[in-house]
Amino acid sequence: MNIDDADMQRFLAAHTAIAEWVGQQPQTRGRTVVDALRDHLGVPPETLGVVTKEVVAYRFADYDVALGLMAGEDGQVVGIGGGDQRHHQTLGDMVSTPQYAPPVGQADWAQTPVNAAETRRVLGLGLRLFRFGGQPVAVLQRRMSRMHGNGQGVLEVICPDADVSNAVIERATTLATEHSVLRGNVISLETQGFEAEGDGYRFLHRPDVAADQVILPDGVLDRITGHVTGIAQHAEVLRRHGQHLKRGVLLYGPPGTGKTHTVRHLIGAATGHTVILLSGETLELIRPATAIARHLQPAIVVLEDCDLVAMDRDYMGGMRPLLFQLLDALDGLDADADISFLLTTNRVDVLEDALTQRPGRVDLAVEIPPPGPRERRRLLELYRGDIGYSDAVLHEVAGRSDAHTASFFKELMRRAVLLAAEEGDDPTDRYLVAALDSLQADQDRLSHSLLGGVTDELDGFVE
Repeated sequence: MNIDDADMQRFLAAHTAIAEWVGQQPQTRGRTVVDALRDHLGVPPETLGVVTKEVVAYRFADYDVALGLMAGEDGQVVGIGGGDQRHHQTLGDMVSTPQYAPPVGQADWAQTPVNAAETRRVLGLGLRLFRFGGQPVAVLQRRMSRMHGNGQGVLEVICPDADVSNAVIERATTLATEHSVLRGNVISLETQGFEAEGDGYRFLHRPDVAADQVILPDGVLDRITGHVTGIAQHAEVLRRHGQHLKRGVLLYGPPGTGKTHTVRHLIGAATGHTVILLSGETLELIRPATAIARHLQPAIVVLEDCDLVAMDRDYMGGMRPLLFQLLDALDGLDADADISFLLTTNRVDVLEDALTQRPGRVDLAVEIPPPGPRERRRLLELYRGDIGYSDAVLHEVAGRSDAHTASFFKELMRRAVLLAAEEGDDPTDRYLVAALDSLQADQDRLSHSLLGGVTDELDGFVE
């Protein structure tokens, strides 16, 4: 079919007429976020500035608590509709072009932990409308969402009085610290890995390890406990006399000697302390861990296997900044900060130079050695449970198990029970001796070493 110029002109004229008619028809658009803001604020929101505060993932629940307290029972929550686009728009974007403002929709809520056993519903995306200082205020809450490209949470405040907007942020920050869900809990920070969502931390149950379950040479545990928690007990006296509270304790010794077990006891005994645990790749989070400790003191920052920090080197063979971040954290606190840094290492040799070059960062270093005869007997008593081994066999096993660690004795008791079970019998003295013989046999020397035994061939290979 051929279309001449006249037909084309008539077609275009008709299309233009239809478009003009559509544009003249009344719009049936629903209520928008701008409408809700205008009604609450009493002025066109597009004429107001927005005050923004970024919130790291592990503090978002704290700010949700704070804003909930500020809003009170009269506060309102308004959701934001508009599909995925709403996750990419700032509050400024929404109000700057009212004709394209997203519609009012359902608020986005999320569950986040507040301790090892409970969660809290937080506003993941939505507007809080309330009054503060006599002024109407709107706060947009946006939770971190990696799938939407939001690397951290955001609070955006709008108010006819810009000073009030700033005051809202300041008050929320104060309340977030006072009512932090992290305070007094044991947490481990997380690097997020490949997960799209996450709060950046994980709550842990506070360990319950009694002092008599920590088998160390006489006086060693008292020395450590006195430095970690004893100083906290006398904090006010020390402050009154101008003495600092911050302290660094280094526990060193071979693997399996009880360093981690000692740390678990200290954490359990330090009720009321906020405890932040770092190990492995999370050692790189020393700065946020220190910030949490500073805000939520009294606090303990635990760095397990901190020799990994010193062994992390750049391509030129020099120390990477992570080691210096650790050292800076140790001495960058206020003198009256009630914070303990508790470090463990199997390789004190790789830390010694760095620590001695910057003295005072670690003010107590305690060796956790392999157990002596008395300690070995106590370990056997601890791990045997309700099994009635004779005193004679326990004495024999303790005497024959020189240069072994706590891990070895724990496995020894398990092996004895297993050998008895394989024969359909209850564990007795002979099975305990047989288990010892098995673990000390030449063909089992690697297992023996991995459990804390020392062998000439493997010394230096298995650290």
